[in-house]
Amino acid sequence: MVTFLLERTPPLPTDEAWRRLTEWPRHGDVVPLTRVTVETAGPTGVGTVFVARTGVGPLTFDDRMEVTVWRPPASGTAGLCRLEKRGRLVTGWAEIEVGPGPGGRSRVVWREELGFRFLPGVVDPVVRRVARYVFGRAVNRLLRWA
Repeated sequence: MVTFLLERTPPLPTDEAWRRLTEWPRHGDVVPLTRVTVETAGPTGVGTVFVARTGVGPLTFDDRMEVTVWRPPASGTAGLCRLEKRGRLVTGWAEIEVGPGPGGRSRVVWREELGFRFLPGVVDPVVRRVARYVFGRAVNRLLRWA
């Protein structure tokens, strides 16, 4: 199991940064070899389930997630979304926090605990580096997307 933290201060109002980060199908557009399918009816809230399927051909895995906390930003307070990973292979959780930042910008904090069943702990440093790179790039691209 690895944990990592990403912080960004995009030049966006908090509600727009929140929208960009929580539009689940768009994650598939910014994560390589990934497609995201929302399995529950909208709008997003506690209980929303979606699956990120990553891979090519028979070499794929699903990252099934459920929203367990859904508090959009409001009246100058930070919003928080917590996702629990419910897959057979991918375990852990992710938290997306979006609040007011310096100079009218938003402050985004992405916290994640990520594990892969059947992978030995000795590979955790590699998983952490790859995850920080992939998720960091995805967050950057989501926040730039209009």
